[in-house]
Amino acid sequence: MYKLLKRDGSAKRGEFWTVHGVIQTPVFMNVGTAAAIKGAVSTEDLEGIGTQVQLSNTYHLHVRPGDQVVKRLGGLHRFMSWDRPILTDSGGFQVFSLAGLRKIREEGVYFHSHVDGKKIFMGPEESMQIQSNLASTIAMAFDECAPSKAERSYVQASVERTTRWLLRCKAEMERLNGLEDTINKEQYLFGINQGAVYEDIRVEHAKEIAKLDLPGYAIGGLAVGESHEEMYQIIEAVVPHLPAEKPTYLMGVGTPANILEAVERGVDFFDCVYPSRNGRHGHVYTNYGKLNLFNARYELDDHPIEEGCPCPACRRYTRAYIRHLLKAKEMLGMRLCVLHNLYFYNHMMEEIREAIELGRYQEYKRQKLSGMEQGNSDSVKLIR
Repeated sequence: MYKLLKRDGSAKRGEFWTVHGVIQTPVFMNVGTAAAIKGAVSTEDLEGIGTQVQLSNTYHLHVRPGDQVVKRLGGLHRFMSWDRPILTDSGGFQVFSLAGLRKIREEGVYFHSHVDGKKIFMGPEESMQIQSNLASTIAMAFDECAPSKAERSYVQASVERTTRWLLRCKAEMERLNGLEDTINKEQYLFGINQGAVYEDIRVEHAKEIAKLDLPGYAIGGLAVGESHEEMYQIIEAVVPHLPAEKPTYLMGVGTPANILEAVERGVDFFDCVYPSRNGRHGHVYTNYGKLNLFNARYELDDHPIEEGCPCPACRRYTRAYIRHLLKAKEMLGMRLCVLHNLYFYNHMMEEIREAIELGRYQEYKRQKLSGMEQGNSDSVKLIR
């Protein structure tokens, strides 16, 4: 389980012990939605750039190839050839993003597959069964991700239903972990805090789900339309009401700046598609801002993406060459950018852990943000 090693203000340095290995926190989880990191990134690549945890998605794997197929092949770890921890998202966010294709009921959600239009039902029990078939290390509770600007009355009712669903998830996981044919009988369940941008609803929900003594807790429904300032305020309000001796996971967030701000507020786990998605479009992260390698200024640039970076892209290739690959639509260009970005994120988390251990997180955060803002026109407005 979770061991808190050091605090620096509200920032936490910990270890989370699982059946698939120990996770050093704070940690960034690389997003492999359909059991692969988009950008032709292999297991060997991920091991080489320091990936601790991969995240895959319940809904997508249920639709294709099917969770029963994955179970017959020995579970997600064997299927992906990955022996480190895997977290599976419950499918809730994807289901609720299909606004025109689903109906929410107390028993669960009826919706149509985005692949072939097939009618599907998913509720708390079904989500747990699918995730048990996938045999991930950490399973997320089935919840409703209400729009950040939804009416208060809707959000309140949604959160109350999410709490009832969490109780059903907990009971079903306990049942599944006791079955003889379950692949991972030590699968962990994380509960999810919801409440849109209503601070009081968020806090009450955090208090309620904290009573369940789950292995970990997530803050969901952020970075979906609210401002960065609103997001940080919600994190500050919610984290003190979640157990400090358990990991806190901020779902789907975010930019390097978002992560630095959230770590300062006590968050342990992160995931986001930004490093791989941006990499596939030639946008790469550096300590001096984000670069768009499609820009003509890099046509004759014989420097690596970032001087001194030991990632596979920077060790051997120039900005000019990678730009050429991207312009020529050669997959290698996309792959190198994704590898660089994932390395940047994972290495930043190593730096964060070290800074907390040394009691100098505030200094590290200031220096990191200052450097990235120098040449980054895409920087978010930060709260200082």
